[in-house]
Order: sequence, then C-alpha cells, then structure tokens
Amino acid sequence: MPAITEPKLISGNANRPLATAIARRMSLHRGMSVSLVDARVERFNDQEIFVEVYENVRGEDMFIVQSTSNPANDNLMELLIIADALRRSSAARITAVIPYFGYARQDRRMRARTPISAKLVANLIAEAGIERVLTLDLHAGQIQGFFDIPVDNLYAAPIFSLDVEHHFRDQLDSLTVVSPDVGGVSRARELAKRTGSQLAIVDKRRDRPGEVAEMTVIGDVKDRTCIIVDDICDTAGTLCKAADLLMGAGAREVHAYITHGVLSGPAVGRITNSVLKSLVITDSIAPTEAVSAAPNIRIVPTAPIFAQAILNIWSGTSVSSLFDVDTLIPIYEGMYSAGR
Repeated sequence: MPAITEPKLISGNANRPLATAIARRMSLHRGMSVSLVDARVERFNDQEIFVEVYENVRGEDMFIVQSTSNPANDNLMELLIIADALRRSSAARITAVIPYFGYARQDRRMRARTPISAKLVANLIAEAGIERVLTLDLHAGQIQGFFDIPVDNLYAAPIFSLDVEHHFRDQLDSLTVVSPDVGGVSRARELAKRTGSQLAIVDKRRDRPGEVAEMTVIGDVKDRTCIIVDDICDTAGTLCKAADLLMGAGAREVHAYITHGVLSGPAVGRITNSVLKSLVITDSIAPTEAVSAAPNIRIVPTAPIFAQAILNIWSGTSVSSLFDVDTLIPIYEGMYSAGR
C-alpha cells in the first residue's frame, strides 16, 4: 500500500460551497493546492443516488464533507453511498466531516413507541465504512456515545466569543447571554464565561411539541444588551417569542447567535419582522437565497476551523486545541483581533 501523503477531500451536494472553502483554506495552510476529489454525485430518474469517483483514492486519507441537512434523507444517503464507494476503492481511512448532524434532535425516547433515530444514523454511518466523524455543536453531547468510532465535536462558542468581542466591544459591560431554555444553560454559560457577561434563562413550558404555552425570564435583563444562544434555529417561533419577552422585560436590544440555521418554513420572514437586531449563524448549512438576503441575518464562516481540524486529524495532533480562542485568532487570520 502506498504511503499516505496528503489529506483528500470529497464533497456531496449538501454544502459544496463550504467544502470548496475548506479546501481553499487547507491550501493556504499547506502551501500547496488542495482541491476536491473529482467525482459525480447524481440521481437516476427514480431519485436513486449514484456516485462515481474519477480519481485514484487507493491508500488515501479521505474526508467526506457533507451536512445531513434538508433534504436530510437524501443528504444522509449521499454520505453513506460516497463512503461505500471510497471503501470499495481501497481508501486507507474515511472520515465524515458533518458540519450539521441531522436527526440529532431524536436522541432519546420522549414517549412510548418512538425511535432513537440519532443512534440509528450513527450505526448506519459506522456500517458504511466511515472510521471517524468530525462535526460541530452536536445537539446533545451524549450522541458521541452513540458511535462505536471516534467522534470529534467542535464548538461554535470560541468563534462566537471572538465575534461578540469584536462587534460588541463597546457594550461588553452591559451584555447578558440568554439561554432560550433550561436545557441550553451550559451552552449559554460557556459563552457568558468567555465574554465575561451575565447569564439569564428563558424558562418555557410546552403543552405539545412545537407549541410553547408559557415563557418566563429568569434573571435581570433590564437595560441590558441580550444575546440569545442556541445550537439550532428551525422555524424561529420560539426564538422570536423569546426576543419579544426579553424586550418586554426591559432589554435594550436583543441579538441571537445560533450555530445551525435550519431556518425552515416561515423562519426567515419571522426573523426579518421580529425585534431581533441581528441573528448570527454559521455556514454549517448552506444558506438559501432568502437567508443570504435577510437584512438582519449574518453568517460566520466555519471553513477555517474545519480546515485546521482536518489537518490535525490527518497529522495526528490535538483537535481540542481548537477550543481555545487564542488558537482560533490566527486561524481566522486576525479578522477579530482588532476587537480584543
């Protein structure tokens, strides 16, 4: 078997712009061209997925960049079939880079006779021949334990803290980080700790899934600049209600930092017409035209952190070092250094 020389990237159709950006960033780090492996991922007339890899990948360290976002089932099948194609082509190692891990919200049984779909997806990924997973802000940390292969879970908090310190550098003394529910307190506390901010919680009670019956603010937000932090924004109903509640409690203004902008259905319209001054998301999910055009939605790139994480995995060095803000500043080429 030939020696493994350079990491190779291949992309499905879920978020090809991000895959291209990761390859470009790796090229800068390596000082040599890193491009996506030439392949086609297409559908037959009956929507069966077909993959053909045009380059030799025998003995290579392969990284598949593919979010399992909408359409989740199609993108998941693309990931599995690409992995199968690489495994049958004698790739030395296959790592799935999944910026947004779909089905993560189905991580436990909420009622009788319901599935734990996140575990099923983990089994499918491992069975397809994938040997390692690299992802960002899993909805629940315990999902890492669903896999029988190594999982590296990156965090958006260090990136968000850089962004907050840059864009709110004149308001740091009046910032309050807000968790939109009790379950997300640890995520909000992490950002609050990194930015030296106060912490508040929106406690919500649901009568049924997807419908919030009552919301209460725990903590003092009067005359404060509030930053709501969460991992997923889907229809944005709860987010906009939380923003209204905070403004009603006397907040000066409300912003939100959400890792994965699912933003389905009426989400963009709700956010545009809401009291939110800004919503900051990452590009873990390819933004639609409506998202890109929304005046109060801003997108933070993840290509720098994913490119460095891929290189660290390939070289056998630490991935957890990327949790440190001081490590991220040079990776993001000093774009936030002026605000520190």
